[in-house]
Amino acid sequence: MKYLLLGGALLWASATYAQPTPLPPTPRQLYPGLFEAVQTQRVYPDGKTFVDALPTASPTEIVAAYERLRTQPGFDLKAFVGQYFTPPAAAAGSYRSNIVAGIRPHLDTLWTVLSRPAQGAAQPYSSLLPLPRPYVVPGGRFREMYYWDSYFTMLGLREAGRTALVRDMVADFASLIDRYGHIPNGTRTYYLTRSQPPFFALMVQLLADSEGPGSHALTQFRPQLQREYAYWTADGARPALGTATRLAVRMPGGELLSRYWDDSDQPREESYREDVEAAKTSPQPPAEFYRNVRAAAASGWDFSSRWFVPGQGLGSIRTTHLVPVDLNCLLLTLEQTLAMAARQAADSAEAPRYRQLAQRRATAIRRYCWDAKAGFYSDYDLDKREPTPARSLAAVFPLAFGVATPAQAGQVAQHLRQEFLRPGGLLTTPVPSGQQWDAPNAWAPLEYLAILGLNRYGQHTLADTVARRWQRLNVRGFTQTGKLLEKYNVEATGSAAGGGGEYPLQDGFGWTNGVLLTLLNAAQQEKYNRANQPATPAIRAKNKAADKRSPVPVP
Repeated sequence: MKYLLLGGALLWASATYAQPTPLPPTPRQLYPGLFEAVQTQRVYPDGKTFVDALPTASPTEIVAAYERLRTQPGFDLKAFVGQYFTPPAAAAGSYRSNIVAGIRPHLDTLWTVLSRPAQGAAQPYSSLLPLPRPYVVPGGRFREMYYWDSYFTMLGLREAGRTALVRDMVADFASLIDRYGHIPNGTRTYYLTRSQPPFFALMVQLLADSEGPGSHALTQFRPQLQREYAYWTADGARPALGTATRLAVRMPGGELLSRYWDDSDQPREESYREDVEAAKTSPQPPAEFYRNVRAAAASGWDFSSRWFVPGQGLGSIRTTHLVPVDLNCLLLTLEQTLAMAARQAADSAEAPRYRQLAQRRATAIRRYCWDAKAGFYSDYDLDKREPTPARSLAAVFPLAFGVATPAQAGQVAQHLRQEFLRPGGLLTTPVPSGQQWDAPNAWAPLEYLAILGLNRYGQHTLADTVARRWQRLNVRGFTQTGKLLEKYNVEATGSAAGGGGEYPLQDGFGWTNGVLLTLLNAAQQEKYNRANQPATPAIRAKNKAADKRSPVPVP
């Protein structure tokens, strides 16, 4: 099957790149003392509830009232918070699905349910960052727009014919780059010190493909693409060989690659209690531990054994000591996109420069992240100066983005077939650590990129198997719950829902919806193509073999 291409106590570390707009204050900065009390005493079961809540008075008034009342006999912190803050509603509100109507009507309805209007200005003292155009949120507790989630949501919007909303979201991300110099993890003040996997170039390419030959998306958003690139490479001239500065890593051979980073070394505000408690179990100094935790959040894989010392848990996390293979494949794509944009703009100097940068990065990825002994792509360990032994679906990125050699792709495919393939799709990692980015869980974006990469290197049978199993699992989960979920258990034969992590399983769900609709439409197109091909003996034999495979039931 062929698939479509792709005044508070908080002190922030100062950044070395120019910030176009001063960062707005975060909840911890607005409510010193009160914030720590609310989060550590668990006034809300989910720490994200408080940082997303809206105050009913100014922060100055609230903090003054808290300081005046907190030492009085009978003070009730929960009642105080209930008086001065309004908690947020779930992203999907009161929407309830209709299982009988089927999954396609459900998908179509969710685009509206999860869409949000543009905001002209920030609501006073809200942590939500305003956006100039409409956008789509993931769902559940995720009531704001997220960076890498949105690309996979956009895939579904494109399939649904909602190109205008794709353009709106690309424009929203461009506005964030204009304001803050980068795209934050999500559109909340407490996310502004880090980014997420850099998919903006792929979003712009998707928009250009959706709009057709007359699209000016590449040239229109070229300034923002350039600033995105500057964010990820700004400190490239500073590190000594084999060392890193913020996001930039100077490899032992002098090549420039990148890592995940966060400009803060404090507990995450949305998971404050969890981080403070976890730091007590780590041998690392608290600031170092918090930075590694935040960098893992920037990776999107929060959390995974991929970032841990092998055989150990969260206390051993060492994200900033690793050069992620997936991140650098995405930055290679950004360099290639900048070359295309320069060519469209008739910039004869910049186009070859970015092409050369992309070629250098591809060579460096193959040099440092390919583990020849294991026959697999992994992250590079800066301390040990070798690929890590951790195996994960990050290995599919060199396939999805054309970095791997054909021989390497064949070896990766063999490992996926033998170690990762399960009844519901591909494991994120083979390690059952209890973390949500480990076995037995699987996530739509990684399944999609695995299918894309396998097809790119001619591994069509395995790609087809993964696609069919993933679709079947999604559909089974929908018939069980009436929901499409954030993550799935690909090993279970009963409940399809995934587990693990710091918060309950979320429904919605933007990237699951986008990938599922893309795969369903691709399967439908493949079936149409087979039905309309000339019936040669070879084609008849191929179609007969395909028809013997278990079909994907679509209610």
